[in-house]
Formats: sequence, C-alpha cells, structure tokens
Amino acid sequence: MPRPAGDRAADDGPEQARPARPGPARWLGPVRWLGAAVLLTAAVLVARSRHRELVEAYRIVTEVSRPGLLLAAACEAVSVVCFAAVQRWLLRTGGVRWGMGLTTAVVAAANAVAGALPGGAAFATAWVFRQMRRRGVEQALAAAVLAVAGALAVVSLFVLLVAGVLASGSTGPDAFVRPALGLLAAVAGTAALVLCLFRFAGSRRAVRNAAAALGKRFRRVREAETALVRLAGRARSVQPGFLPWVRPFAYSLGNWVFDGACLAAVLWALGIAVPWHGLLLSYALTQVTGSLRLTPGSLGIIEASLSALLVAHGLHPGQAIAATFLYRAISYWALQPVGWASWLGVTMGTAGVPEERRGGAGGAGQAPPR
Repeated sequence: MPRPAGDRAADDGPEQARPARPGPARWLGPVRWLGAAVLLTAAVLVARSRHRELVEAYRIVTEVSRPGLLLAAACEAVSVVCFAAVQRWLLRTGGVRWGMGLTTAVVAAANAVAGALPGGAAFATAWVFRQMRRRGVEQALAAAVLAVAGALAVVSLFVLLVAGVLASGSTGPDAFVRPALGLLAAVAGTAALVLCLFRFAGSRRAVRNAAAALGKRFRRVREAETALVRLAGRARSVQPGFLPWVRPFAYSLGNWVFDGACLAAVLWALGIAVPWHGLLLSYALTQVTGSLRLTPGSLGIIEASLSALLVAHGLHPGQAIAATFLYRAISYWALQPVGWASWLGVTMGTAGVPEERRGGAGGAGQAPPR
C-alpha cells in the first residue's frame, strides 16, 4: 500500500537504499501456473470419464430460454454496478465525486485484470489505485477506499453464508452444512471475544500500543493505519453515525445477491428446477473457495465446487454441469471483453483527470503519479 504523501520526504532515502528482500512473489507465480496445469489435466481426465454427463449438459444448454438468458445477464450487470456503487460512496465520503459511469468502468476493468492474470487481484488493485491517483484522489484516501470496499465484500459474503446455512437447514447435505456451521461459530465467537475485550480501556490501549509498535517496524502497517484513520475521520465528518454505513453495506451485499440471482436465472433459463433450499449455501461456499484465487479467475475451482454442490443439493450431474458452464459464461467470460475494453478506455481516457495532469496549459509536461 503506498505511503501517505506527508511521510514521503521523511523516509524515502533509507527506504530506497534498503536492499530488496526475497519474498513469496518469486515462487508464487510458478506455483499458480503449476496449479493451473494440474487443474487442466484433471479437467481433461474428468471430461474423458464423464463423457455422458457432458453430452447431456450440451443438450441442455442448446435448449436455453432467451428471456432467462437476458435476465441472467441483467442480474450480472446489476451486480457489477452494485460493487461500483460501494467505491463511489466511499469516494464521495472522502470528498471526491466520481460519476457512476467512470466508477463502473474502473470496476469492470479491474475485474477483468483480476480474472485474466496469475495473481491478477494484486495487479487489479494496483491499477485501480493508479487510476484514482491519476484523477486527483489522495494517496491515503485511495488506499482506504480499496481496503474498506474489500472488507465490506468479506463481511457481506459472510452474511450471505450465514443466510445460506439457515436456509439449507436440515435438508442440506451434512458434508457441507456442518463445516459451514463450524466456521460460522468460530468467526462469531472470535468477533464476540474481540468486542468484549474492546469494552475495556486497557484492551484498547494495548491494541493502540501494538499497532504503533508494528507501524514503527513495518511501513505497510503504518500506511494502512494512517489511511483507515483518515477515512474514518472524514466519514464521521461527512456521514456521522452508524446508519449511513448501511447503504454501502447494502450495495456490497447486492453485489453478491445479484450474482447469485444470475445463477438462479441460469437454472430457470435451462428449465432446471431451482433448489432454493440449497442454492444460497452452494453459491456462498463456491465464492469462498473461489476467493482463494489459486488459478487465474479461479478457473476450475469454481466450476468443480459449484457443480459438486449443486449435485449434492439434488441436481443431476448433467444439469449441474450445464448450469455451471452457462453461469460462468455470463459471470466470467462475457465480462472479460467488456472489462478489457473498459480498461483501455479508462487507461487512455482523460475523464476526471485534472487539467494539469493532462499536460495542458495549466501544467504542461507534468506526468501522472505512478
């Protein structure tokens, strides 16, 4: 995470002189490619052994209903807009006004970058950060917006997972429900313990001291703390209280809900009875496994987990494969060309870029921050 502008002059010298330390980035790329090769080999073997189910899935897909297909595409589009609305709200809270079109284009482009490259999530985050800085967003605010948007996405997915477990109830397969219940209990217990500890002044003081010590030792911890404190201060001044934060959380939850609605619309378009009791749990668990990003776009991970979960909730293998294939075609493959077109437009465009950063009369020759 880039440092706040105020700290740059103070410590750039020692930071630049420090030799680069080898980290996980050197071997993370080869591990991702190796994992992709293993998954591709496994997919070929499964395709050979499941020839009959694949033929059935192809037949089901060829009979897709156009209205259902359009509904699924519309749900996916609304999902992208909802996530863009989260970042737009956070930027407005920090005093920066972006149009919905620009924010949606940035989100679509970042989604394409994250889904197409090994370690694409890191590249996408860095690209969004650069576009924010290029358009005049302060360093700390840009970093905080990305961090808070990610945190809201995690919390809303957790809420969706809880709802899925409750909706599944005793009708869901124990192999999936029990681990999910154990995970929810562990997270809820940890959150309750943290809240109880923060009721005591001594605990809050210990956390502040620990954060200060880590900030002195690790630059990224200091940057994250500074960015979050700035955003929180601005949020309290612009949107005081807890209630206004319900809106960005609702946007973040809508991102997942409409993406899940895309899956339900796909099942309806294929003429497959929607397993409502287990659909939400299947979707949420799939997104949890997909968030690990073991392969570019979680290719193979989402397909395998979603198909298995749909079969576990009553679908025939051919139906599950057909639904998974069409859902991924809409939610992943169809968004790639749209996202890369948005990437090109945002990268080459000047919408929202201050005049002095365009090399115009107000500041010819000034380059955008890198």
